[in-house]
Amino acid sequence: MPTAAIITAAFAHEAEVQRAALGADQLVPIIITHPLSTLSEDEIQARAVEAVSQLHTVLLGH
Repeated sequence: MPTAAIITAAFAHEAEVQRAALGADQLVPIIITHPLSTLSEDEIQARAVEAVSQLHTVLLGH
């Protein structure tokens, strides 16, 4: 089943370590700009645009 894990760039290394440790080689993370917790609504919207721009490729392989 296609799955997308969305993470911020600050956690990209940790995501790769966990992906390898769990044998989840086919799980490709969607990486967006860090941080999230202190952003305005407009900045959160921009992060969502970042995620959507990668979503099609990750889920459908295109």
